[in-house]
Amino acid sequence: MRHHRKPKYVNEYLDRHGRARVYLRRPGQPQVALPTPLYSETFWTAYHAAMANEPVRVSRLKAGSVAAAALGYYGSIEFQSLAKSTQAVYRGVLDRFVAKHGDGPIAGMKSKHINSIIDGMASTPSAAFNFRKRLSAVMDYAIGAGMRTDNPVGTSKRIKLKSSGHRTWTEDDIAAFRKHWPIGKPQRLAMEVLLHTGLRRSDAVRMGWQHATGGAFVITAQKTGAELHIPIHTELARFLQSCPKDGPAFISTSFGSARSEKAFSAYISDAAERAGLPEKSSPHGLRKAACRRLAEAGCSAMEIMSITGHTDIKEIERYCRDAAKKQLSATAMDKLQKGFDIELPNHPEGLGEMPDNQLISFSQKGDWRSRQDSNL
Repeated sequence: MRHHRKPKYVNEYLDRHGRARVYLRRPGQPQVALPTPLYSETFWTAYHAAMANEPVRVSRLKAGSVAAAALGYYGSIEFQSLAKSTQAVYRGVLDRFVAKHGDGPIAGMKSKHINSIIDGMASTPSAAFNFRKRLSAVMDYAIGAGMRTDNPVGTSKRIKLKSSGHRTWTEDDIAAFRKHWPIGKPQRLAMEVLLHTGLRRSDAVRMGWQHATGGAFVITAQKTGAELHIPIHTELARFLQSCPKDGPAFISTSFGSARSEKAFSAYISDAAERAGLPEKSSPHGLRKAACRRLAEAGCSAMEIMSITGHTDIKEIERYCRDAAKKQLSATAMDKLQKGFDIELPNHPEGLGEMPDNQLISFSQKGDWRSRQDSNL
């Protein structure tokens, strides 16, 4: 016989009629009646919903339905360990799906059904890509909860995105932004903070003097929960000197309050547009520029990750490869120039207009000579 550990805050007892009663009793919260029997699928669905403070009336959910699986996933440790902002994005994707297909049985969903939904999103491939990933997570939860035995998303259509994601700011972009927004402007300060820390926008809008210690910023990443230790760049320190010591964050509104994450994206994008930068010049593009700069300075992937807090080394290795290509191409051309002390001939008509029967060759000593085909 399998023995279960009773879930946290769950109280089970028999009433005066001998019927089992199960309640969720959390400190400071009203008690919530849960369905019986304990450890059943309907119990777990309701338990996870109650723990997540879901307003949905779980008694109306059909056992084994798509809605029940999604709601159970929202209460799972995989979902609850995500940042609140990430949870909101994921729920936005899944709630729209549940609104249309929530009553259907999760066990009956096949790859062909998922393909049909994906085909209906052909005009928005990015949305289809995100939907596929989010649905796969729900299916994985359903397998663990005993609601089905396989994940049909794995055999469904894969979406290939042509977009490379957020546009990385170039050095010309940075120079143009600095020219338009001089020192003393809040837009300039915000850009320098992003560029010299590589922080995500959710962390950049929170960072202030309270995070400075021992010549570095120590801040816990909101998305991953990892503690970041970012030495304060001397260039950035110049911009922070004028920031009030008692302010909530370096990046603040005109009223002195911290900016919200979503409003900050619009704030930077608007400032970039006014500076004449290309479209889609976002805060994340500055984060990518910080990674590019670190790579071009010769930093290893692990060194870059220690500052930016990235968890996917493959993404950072791409910056390192791109930087290495630039360095290698420069080195290769430098070697060629040193090996051949070449001075192009002063041909009045241009090299592209030379007769076909005339060949220009050179020796490694750098002397040029013309020879006719007949002499070859």
